[in-house]
Amino acid sequence: MMPHRTVLRLSRWLVSLTALLVLMAFPAAAQGNQHIVQRGETLFRIALRYGVTVDALARANNIANPNHIYAGQALIIPAAGAEPAAAPGLPIASEAPIYHIVRPGETLGTIARQYGVSWRDIATRNNIANPNRILVGQQLLIMTGAAGVASGATPPPAAPAPTVTTAPDSGQARTHIVQPGEHLSAIARRYGLSWPVLAQANGLVDPNHILVGQALVIPAGGSAAASTYFEPSLGQPTGPAPTVANGKQIIVDLSDQRIYAYQDGQLMRAVTVSTGLPGTPTVTGDFNVYWKLTSQTMSGPGYYLPGVPWVMYFYAGYAIHGTYWHNNFGRPMSHGCVNLPTDEAYWFFNFAEVGTPVRVVY
Repeated sequence: MMPHRTVLRLSRWLVSLTALLVLMAFPAAAQGNQHIVQRGETLFRIALRYGVTVDALARANNIANPNHIYAGQALIIPAAGAEPAAAPGLPIASEAPIYHIVRPGETLGTIARQYGVSWRDIATRNNIANPNRILVGQQLLIMTGAAGVASGATPPPAAPAPTVTTAPDSGQARTHIVQPGEHLSAIARRYGLSWPVLAQANGLVDPNHILVGQALVIPAGGSAAASTYFEPSLGQPTGPAPTVANGKQIIVDLSDQRIYAYQDGQLMRAVTVSTGLPGTPTVTGDFNVYWKLTSQTMSGPGYYLPGVPWVMYFYAGYAIHGTYWHNNFGRPMSHGCVNLPTDEAYWFFNFAEVGTPVRVVY
């Protein structure tokens, strides 16, 4: 058995050695033309610190995924404003696509800043209709390859507050004052616009950050055709007559490519959809939701679609579900299913229980 003093000396020696190793692994600052990654740092933050682009920093260090750097890693810092060569002895970074899995608390804006890209780019690549609705565990395509990494430059400043307001039906730009509980997507729908159009018109860097009382420019040219969602109170067409007076019902009208949600005979929601092509038509008749899946891989002759979200089967292999592979809502596009924008499919998924009547008419 070792004496107590020997054990104490050995413990102190181990503590000193550990501290020395930590100091060697994590120096406080950059060393020459290198930077040692500290805990919690991201490539975007490091690039911003040295006045270089994320693209230049990633290519100089052969980093295919800007999200995969680790504490203690030594990074070559390229000259600011210059297109750097690859790290010595290493090939140029691969062009493999880069994906991000959404974590709790993340927003489209924070994810975009993490990779040094625009949130609009991420939304466009992933067919996100509502920037306020991304889901924990959702896989987002950030960029198509290392060469597609954005510069990480400071985004453009917000547009100045508008000073002129015109009548809603004048065909000119007008303003909207943000009310409590409103978000960008809902405001855009109200005026028959898509949220990226509204965000761009107001120079919004993060679509999740709008303030109560903020004045938003509503660009001219909005129409029902620009939006997948409409409210009957805004003068849009009413839906077909429901056949269920008590409880919930979903009606799909193939003639106008819309889906309608009713509760106790009252129209709750109406959304533009895409139903079956002439060669693969959507069935008509009265059915019921018989199976619900939050996500599913769908495949068949000529198509393979992993991760189809918010699926509700109402007859055999026919389902109402979210759609990320096209944005051509309003005209037939499917193999028989009812295609909805992903955020709208989420709404219908939560609205309907198994057993909810579904009527498909033409």
